[in-house]
Amino acid sequence: MTSPETTNQPTTDGAALLDEIEAFHRRFNVFPAEAAYVAVTLWDAHAHLLDAFDSTPRLAFLSPEPGSGKSRALEIVETLVPHPMVAVNASAAALFRAVSGTDGRPTILFDEIDTVFGPKAGDNEDLRGFLNAGHRRSGVTYRCVGDGANQSVQAFPSYCAVAMAGLGSLPDTILTRSVIIRMRRRAPNEKVDPFRQRIHEKEGHALRDRLAQWANSVRKSLEGVWPVMPDGVTDRPADVWEPLLAVADAAGGAWPARARAACVELVTAAKEDDKASLGIRLLKDLRDVVFCGADRMPTAVILECLNGIEDAPWGDMGGKPLNSRTLSRMLGEYVTSDNKPIKPRPIRTAAGVPRGYYADDLADAWTRYCPPPPGKSTTSATAATPQLSAGADVAEELPGIRYITAETATAPAPARSA
Repeated sequence: MTSPETTNQPTTDGAALLDEIEAFHRRFNVFPAEAAYVAVTLWDAHAHLLDAFDSTPRLAFLSPEPGSGKSRALEIVETLVPHPMVAVNASAAALFRAVSGTDGRPTILFDEIDTVFGPKAGDNEDLRGFLNAGHRRSGVTYRCVGDGANQSVQAFPSYCAVAMAGLGSLPDTILTRSVIIRMRRRAPNEKVDPFRQRIHEKEGHALRDRLAQWANSVRKSLEGVWPVMPDGVTDRPADVWEPLLAVADAAGGAWPARARAACVELVTAAKEDDKASLGIRLLKDLRDVVFCGADRMPTAVILECLNGIEDAPWGDMGGKPLNSRTLSRMLGEYVTSDNKPIKPRPIRTAAGVPRGYYADDLADAWTRYCPPPPGKSTTSATAATPQLSAGADVAEELPGIRYITAETATAPAPARSA
């Protein structure tokens, strides 16, 4: 008779099995980096072990153009995860009812996610809320259930694994909960096997079944385990990567080291991606390109500088350049050191009292949200940035800048003096 100790031991070599799953992905997809193969393979495995973890990362295949292999990557994932549910334009109500159903928790595969969160998609706050809540095991979605006046509030579990594919980007709240794979079109020398569903789906399912068996054998050993995180990976990135690193540690072999290297690489890439937070990009540009040591700056000067940065998004915000109203709204999301929203204030000049922003008001946000400033700015726009000394009169130091007033708003702007 087999002893309980023997029963709890893995009967499959986890590292070898993950090697096979990675090889299966490589047959049909060209990912942008080695780290992506590691992350996607670990994500496949973690989907079989959700109840051993407190959170589940979203997997996001994103690209700027069609034909980059996103949907194919999702197809391969579909063959390897438990209870796959392919969703295109699915409503939040359909998804949370599927997750709370009795047929087994689905792994949701959301293709064409850009049609849900793209610029022309409209309001999809219910779906965004579902995806955000389902990141945590404790996540629930509340809905009123019943007829007419006989309704009651019911909590629907939202915790489930979700993989997405789409063009462009995603809302910040979803990106920060995701392992992001930036797909790109294959180069002429990058070859893959054509995916034939009738043939290759069976191969994927065979790997899936073996992965499920291995997951069952290590499930108990993963409960309550907190893997050692790489230096500097904390807070939300740690939430995202803890399940994947735990899976790698359980598999052994080269996977623990490969997983941590992939974690550092992809977390660093996500931090450097300006699209991940437009607000942080704004703070960085204000500090490094616009203020550059000045203690205050009129709004008109700020807008001229920001809209002149060639590789920045400010010149085309929904088809129009950044304006004072949008600037005020974006900066108002952050607070000063005394916990008040950042707002424009009057600035004394010889030409009048235009409104603008003070470096002291922005300093706390710069410290909290921006990486350390570069030793020397390399942005070409810096050369055209006005420099103000502390306490100086703005109009005296910037004779070529005219401040916008009700009387001068429609007149042509003079050329800036060299």
